Amino acid sequence: MRISALVSGLVMALSAMAAPLGSAHAAEVNLYSARNEALIKPLLERFTEQSGVKVNLITGKADALLKRISSEGRNTPADVLLTTDAGRLHRAKVAGVTAPFESALLQQRVPEQYRDPQGHWYGLSLRARPIMYVKGRVDPAELSSYEALAEPKWKGRICIRSSSNIYNQSLVASLIAANGKAETESWAKGLVKNLARPPRGGDRDQIKAAVAGQCDIAVANTYYLAGMLTGGDPEQRAIAEQVAVFWPNQQGRGAHVNVSGAALIKASKNREAAIALIEFLASDASQQWYAETNGEYPVREGIEVSETLKAWGEFKADDLNLGRLGELNPEALMLMDRAGWR
Repeated sequence: MRISALVSGLVMALSAMAAPLGSAHAAEVNLYSARNEALIKPLLERFTEQSGVKVNLITGKADALLKRISSEGRNTPADVLLTTDAGRLHRAKVAGVTAPFESALLQQRVPEQYRDPQGHWYGLSLRARPIMYVKGRVDPAELSSYEALAEPKWKGRICIRSSSNIYNQSLVASLIAANGKAETESWAKGLVKNLARPPRGGDRDQIKAAVAGQCDIAVANTYYLAGMLTGGDPEQRAIAEQVAVFWPNQQGRGAHVNVSGAALIKASKNREAAIALIEFLASDASQQWYAETNGEYPVREGIEVSETLKAWGEFKADDLNLGRLGELNPEALMLMDRAGWR
């Protein structure tokens, strides 16, 4: 879908909103965002154009933003926290900086498994973390599930980030939810034995290492691969073109997914405008924007995705309520440490 079409969709989505918020309520809303400014600013500008509500954008690292909101306490200017990974959203909830709220629009737009059961946060886009393999070096028939990555045949063939990475922590939390702590710890120990090198770098580094011959498969989020394929760096594109995506656990619970999501700050001074912004960021047009510009998946079916995502095929996603990822995060961390995953 072309960007012009997405902009038109955003106009339609905002036209369906209630009367301009700025006329009777706060004329601005403060958004603390862990997302790159370039990936969110066009949406915020469109929201302002149609609603009359100015969005003050404060960007930063996810954990630093949460620490800032906590330290600011009841005097925080923050109205909305936008961050990545359900584990981080759960941390904000546990820290007591978010407030539950009800929204018929969000309950309609965001499937139950992609929102907090108590209404503290709502997913805006899906982030899949499948297995990626080097074409011609790995027969996809060899692959099946995350659990199978602990099998001896993969010894010295796997690249993955460190245990300090929350994406891996959430993956392990999903395995605990599916298989229990004892089985997941045994799996983690087997995975560590199969690593081709000590974990280092980000997801793109795992993909690059695989293509360079340091390993045969990598576990990474798809939007990193999409960024390499569609970005302006021909070297990264050439690397990414040598990699294929395999969707694990398709005969069972489905591939692990996570979300980027938004939460209402408990101390918000602009509650109505804040909720309206979150509702807009979950609109169909906004989800199309994420898919087109960042290689993420919509949280609901029936939304158009980019050609890059289409090329990887449809897949079955784990329907675990993502609130469990945050709840199980402490157990996942301890388990990974005991397994020697550094």
